[in-house]
Amino acid sequence: MRRRTGRLRTAAVAALCALGATLVAPSPTAAATAADETHDYCQGRCADILPPGATGNATLVEILGNKLFGTHPEHSTDQLGPYAALAGGYQSLTDDTLTNFFNDASFGVPADQVGKVTTPRDDVTITRDKKTGVPHIKGTTRYGTEFGAGYAAGQDRLWLMDLFRHIGRGELTSFAGGAPANQGLEQEFWPQAPYTEKDLQDQVDYIRDHNGERGKQAMADAQAYVDGINAYREQSKNGRYFPGEYVLTGHIDAITNAGEIQPFKLTDLIALASVVGGLFGNGGGGEVTNALSLLAAQQKYGMKKGTEVWESFRERNDPEAAKTLHDGQSFPYAVKPEKAQGTALPDRGSVTPEPLVFDRTGAATAKGATAPQDPVKAPKKYRKLEGLFKDGVLPKGSFNPTQHRGMSNALLVSGKHTESGHPVAVFGPQTGYFAPQLLMLQEIQGPGISARGASFAGVGMYIQLGRGQDYAWSATSAGQDITDTYALDLCNQDGSPATKDSTSYRYHGACVPMEKLERTNSWKPTVADPTAAGSYRMQVFRTKYGTVTHRATIDGKPVAYTAQRSTYRHEADSIIGFQMFNDPSAVHDAHSFQQAAAHIGYAFNWFYADSRDIAYFNSGLNPVRNPDVDPSLPVRADDAYEWRGYDPATNTSDYTPPAQHPQSVGQDYYISWNNKQAKDYDSAGFGNGPVHRANLLDDRVRALTREGGVTRASLTRAMSEAAVTDLRGEDVLPELLRVLGSKPVTDPALRTAVQQLAAWRKDGAQRRETSPGSHTYTHPDAVRLMDAWWPLMIEGVFKPGLGDDLYGALTSDLGIDESPSAGHGPTGAHAGSAFQYGWWSYADKDLRSVLGEQVKGPLAQRYCGGGDLSACRDTLLTTLRQATARTAEQVYPGDATCKAGDQWCADAIVHRAVGGLTHDTISWQNRPTYQQVVEFPAHR
Repeated sequence: MRRRTGRLRTAAVAALCALGATLVAPSPTAAATAADETHDYCQGRCADILPPGATGNATLVEILGNKLFGTHPEHSTDQLGPYAALAGGYQSLTDDTLTNFFNDASFGVPADQVGKVTTPRDDVTITRDKKTGVPHIKGTTRYGTEFGAGYAAGQDRLWLMDLFRHIGRGELTSFAGGAPANQGLEQEFWPQAPYTEKDLQDQVDYIRDHNGERGKQAMADAQAYVDGINAYREQSKNGRYFPGEYVLTGHIDAITNAGEIQPFKLTDLIALASVVGGLFGNGGGGEVTNALSLLAAQQKYGMKKGTEVWESFRERNDPEAAKTLHDGQSFPYAVKPEKAQGTALPDRGSVTPEPLVFDRTGAATAKGATAPQDPVKAPKKYRKLEGLFKDGVLPKGSFNPTQHRGMSNALLVSGKHTESGHPVAVFGPQTGYFAPQLLMLQEIQGPGISARGASFAGVGMYIQLGRGQDYAWSATSAGQDITDTYALDLCNQDGSPATKDSTSYRYHGACVPMEKLERTNSWKPTVADPTAAGSYRMQVFRTKYGTVTHRATIDGKPVAYTAQRSTYRHEADSIIGFQMFNDPSAVHDAHSFQQAAAHIGYAFNWFYADSRDIAYFNSGLNPVRNPDVDPSLPVRADDAYEWRGYDPATNTSDYTPPAQHPQSVGQDYYISWNNKQAKDYDSAGFGNGPVHRANLLDDRVRALTREGGVTRASLTRAMSEAAVTDLRGEDVLPELLRVLGSKPVTDPALRTAVQQLAAWRKDGAQRRETSPGSHTYTHPDAVRLMDAWWPLMIEGVFKPGLGDDLYGALTSDLGIDESPSAGHGPTGAHAGSAFQYGWWSYADKDLRSVLGEQVKGPLAQRYCGGGDLSACRDTLLTTLRQATARTAEQVYPGDATCKAGDQWCADAIVHRAVGGLTHDTISWQNRPTYQQVVEFPAHR
């Protein structure tokens, strides 16, 4: 068991008392010198941005200053203003003014811009530019280069990395406190990737031993990176300039400096990688929920009709869906068989989720979102620091790996359609907004490495999204199906009759025991988290078919449902692909980039641009299934239905070859916003229909491409306009207005409401301020009406026809709305990302059917007004009347950030404090967190 560190409450109070007398020592630095020249073929046309700022660490004094006076450490917030300003300034954007909103992403640091310079070893220098403080790491040896990358990560994200390795290990509450949100977070994460220390070490060994020289080099690089983190960890501790959160959470005494920041090790990187991959690179799963909605459909409509209804909502391969590959390319994967075999649907009412938490004590026994508190009192002058993490180190809703997440977008245009004749790309990951950010900007130059961009803190030995010498790349979450659910027949080894609680199962004819994985956590109150002392034990059962998620009966016989993910036990194998991305000898054109991307095991869409080509490749460990298995539903745990070539000891199988993954070079343009990749590449979840947020990009980029002369500025404007547009208003409201307008609207209040909505749609259906800083939208009443009307309208249209049970089951598969202010989507409130998951496609198809239009892939029956236009109109008017009666305070009820009724604030982006610093709230934008704008005019 990992040793836990913690100090008594008296030490925590004493630490705060000593603040006034404690001096904060600076990091070791050397004289400022200019960085050497490096091959850079972008010639000043590469730009990037990552708010709020490069600096992510803050000492205790700096945290106190932030709370008392609103001050920030240098470079911790200087990218927030330019990032925020684009929402109000994009309309007049030109190539010359891009640098008002983005950083210059050229290699190196000009001599007159050299800021702090650190030399942690003789063979590496970390130069930070004056404007942003981004670390530019230059090494003369491979080890020194990676050591420098780890050292810079420690300088910028030590607390964050420590936090996330504990999340990955399922030890968050023991590390950061027992706040209910912390309990919830580790209870969401750990069951998705539960490992023993041996499991983590086995993954390190697997990478080293199964990938030739690149695998050996990757682990040598990772060890150097860890050594760099540990060097900074030790120096900052001894020099007393470590992050102040360690004092507030009771790990270090500020007076005596007693305490510990636990050393990092290679297995921590595996734990960190499991968090990152689990959030952004997974796909599939949810087959039990799918089964429940299918059963509800069959219960209502009968077997045949119910299956047809369910499939029409499932939209596995919708012909109207926006696709990244739009030239008709077909890449069949995870397709529905004509006659599925091995499907394991549960008996109705028999499904129960697998219990996770046992042996609760103290505050852990509290029910609900609150827990008893036992505050650690600080002196009056330091009271601002009390309860810093009382709501958890990550606010509730920040992450939930069990929910589908929509992340990242990309816009690329071929040089055939640009003003310069060279490709243009605007792309980046949409990873939410945190302080400090989960990603960190860096440039790494050394033997075999030449890149600048963003890396997830703690696994940043390579640039994961960014640019090389003459190319740039980025990714969006793909979400294809790499997770299946198996139904295991339960048994007892003593031969007694099995029950749903049995902990053995049938495997190839034998009754074998499940492996029990456990994690026991305990905590005590600290200055930061006043939650009273408590503890609990988490327990997960692991089988040869994955971890147990539910139990049920099938034909009266007990079964356990398990989740089998292809990347389980291979959380960091993708390091090989990232290593190649950073190696200029490995990536030199579009095809070599695709070959590198094929080494990424997680489900991502990869995009590439150089001076000649744009390209796309979908990565992921796509298991080869029995073609008679339906991947959308649970399947019996029988060797006939296993993944082909499956080895449970290593969780490996046969994988579809790279040629079968969606890919392309030289399409006229590419867009992606977590939409469908290609024809016949079946969607793993619900919601890939004719109305998708990717349409906001596709419509604009298609128009630009047809017009020609695309520039960096014009493509950025297209992205920015989509980022402030309401998908419902742009793509569904026209049909709603047509139904309403099929007869004159005579009620004065309703007529006014319709006019407001129509005017908003004509003006672009945007959620944009009248002017920067006004905090008032251009069409506030229409936006409020749409926010109030949408959920009422969806329920009014669909619930009468579907019935309560089926409607409820389908909303479990896909939420009805994800507006910026909703706060109920996978990303929570104030998160920026919006309009990924909702019933917009269902409404669009149904309304067009009622209007008598041709619909490809229609719903199995019409719902609005039972298919009658007049009755449908009545339903829309009735629900619109209900919406008009809702006040702003009811639509936007307020929260810890916003007053009730404040529409702008309800939408606004809040950087969720993962540490002690907070930042200004900014206007809503639905855009990548880290974003590049690139155009390479030259090539090697």
